[in-house]
Amino acid sequence: MHAFFVRTMENVINLDKLEPGIHHFDFHLDNAYLRSVEKTELLGLEIDVKAVLNLLTEGFDLTVAVEGTVSVTCDRCLEPLDLVVSAEDDMTTDAMDAISENKKGNTVDLNWLAYELTVVNLPLVHSHQNGGCNPQMDNLLQSHLCTMEEPEA
Repeated sequence: MHAFFVRTMENVINLDKLEPGIHHFDFHLDNAYLRSVEKTELLGLEIDVKAVLNLLTEGFDLTVAVEGTVSVTCDRCLEPLDLVVSAEDDMTTDAMDAISENKKGNTVDLNWLAYELTVVNLPLVHSHQNGGCNPQMDNLLQSHLCTMEEPEA
């Protein structure tokens, strides 16, 4: 099998233009890409992406790995919070057909797959470590906590 290294600005790969074999794609996604995504929870994005596409005569196997940081809003204090992301996923032709909503010919949008892999691997709760929240908001939240104290006799 041949190994091909490809670097493209858009990272939308037209499979019809590739030769069968293994193709490597290394690129970076940042806030410029984030501005093109509608309705995102992310405030900032700095991730490195590595993708390996094994193009077969019928179908393909694809591995996408992301590593970097994203900025989100803290669920507790509403201040920006940076989270480290490191994830990898393997996909096949069948899986790609199942998740593809806007299939444009025989293409794979590596940008979108990397973005989705990043978002899916974020923790469910976005909050600073203890003591890391905005002190004013933390004090306000603490003043509104309900506690189960026993009434004084």
